[in-house]
Amino acid sequence: MKLSLSSIQWMVFILAGSLVAPIAVGDAFNLSQSETAQLLQRCFLIIGLSGILQVLFGHKLPVLEGPAGLWWGVFTVYAGIAAGGTLTFDGALQELMMGMFISGALFIVLALFKWIEKLRTWFTPLVTGTYLILLVSQLSGSFKKGILGIGYLNDQVDGKVAAAAITVLIFSIILGKSKIKWMRSYSILISLMFGWGLFTLLDLNKETADTSTWFQLPKLFDWGIPHVTGGITVTSLFIGFLLLTNMVASISVTERAFQSANEHYKKVNYNRASFFMGISTWIAGMLSAIAPVPISGSAGFMLTTRIFSKLPFIIGNVFVITVSFFPKVTYFFAGIPAPVGYATIFLPFSSMIALALKEYRPFLHIENKLFIIATSLMIGIGAQFLPPAALSGLPSILVTLLSNGLVLGMMTCILLEQATLAKEK
Repeated sequence: MKLSLSSIQWMVFILAGSLVAPIAVGDAFNLSQSETAQLLQRCFLIIGLSGILQVLFGHKLPVLEGPAGLWWGVFTVYAGIAAGGTLTFDGALQELMMGMFISGALFIVLALFKWIEKLRTWFTPLVTGTYLILLVSQLSGSFKKGILGIGYLNDQVDGKVAAAAITVLIFSIILGKSKIKWMRSYSILISLMFGWGLFTLLDLNKETADTSTWFQLPKLFDWGIPHVTGGITVTSLFIGFLLLTNMVASISVTERAFQSANEHYKKVNYNRASFFMGISTWIAGMLSAIAPVPISGSAGFMLTTRIFSKLPFIIGNVFVITVSFFPKVTYFFAGIPAPVGYATIFLPFSSMIALALKEYRPFLHIENKLFIIATSLMIGIGAQFLPPAALSGLPSILVTLLSNGLVLGMMTCILLEQATLAKEK
């Protein structure tokens, strides 16, 4: 019973963290409801496969794999280019498929030459702490809008939705901090069931599409034959290096959380993690999906639920893969009210701020370190407020970098710290 509930809870957490990006990409490319649902199915499949590959053969940690925010950003940029008439929507999607093949090749080559371990030396506690704070700050706007119901039933704050979602949030926090172990362990699952039931009772669920198809295999190259251009080659190589830094940061955070509860912990092999990330990215290209990346929210999930075992994570991913073959089940989970999802996973993500402060603790009396922290956060958080329209005339590489405060702030922190260390030497 305990294993089943833990596995279902992992499945819910994986699905909840993977719904937004495919739906947003479908909207950006004017995909039909049916095409968006198929994209959602393919994303579920690649996320489940990637999670199992990594936990068995890669980094060997229970780390949620989710659609990469950086790829989501690149998809949005290319949708804007296509909307402007420079490129067709089909052509843009075919270039993006090729981009995933190029990025995947980069991950595999760097892993085979064992260069990822050298990259990992840049991820000091200072960089990890900065990454966590920037990640939470970047997500906080989405959480606030989601819980207040903005963009759910209408584009304004919805009092009824907000009241129900805040009730779910308070309920989930009470469960997450409960002294009763089983309540704390299954707080996310219980909160989701409570929230979904409450929204159903108050008639706040959105109408979702349905399908008569019960079983469906994913289509290969659903967007057509991948097409290579100079622009997508440069962009995907640049994105690949940024995703590698994202991967190392996410795994490092989860590694610390996992290590705290496991006496027989084995050190992560980052080269192996990069190799299987490359394989997953290739599969995502073949499936016409969004390439996955390790999500650091897994650390918050484990610390909240105190579930550190790998087996429930593996079974949870098997459930996700199974769901991807059954469109009716996919549509059912896609019907989870977004405000309920945000309220349910609020605590695991917010707890990452506490992890960041622990990383910063040894440096709070060192002037140079405080300067690096302050500058990196200022640049990273400031970039999150740049209006997208202001960047529209820039090259796609610059748009990708300047529109992502998380990456920009983390790179600033790495450069400043390495420059300071070099100066000291």
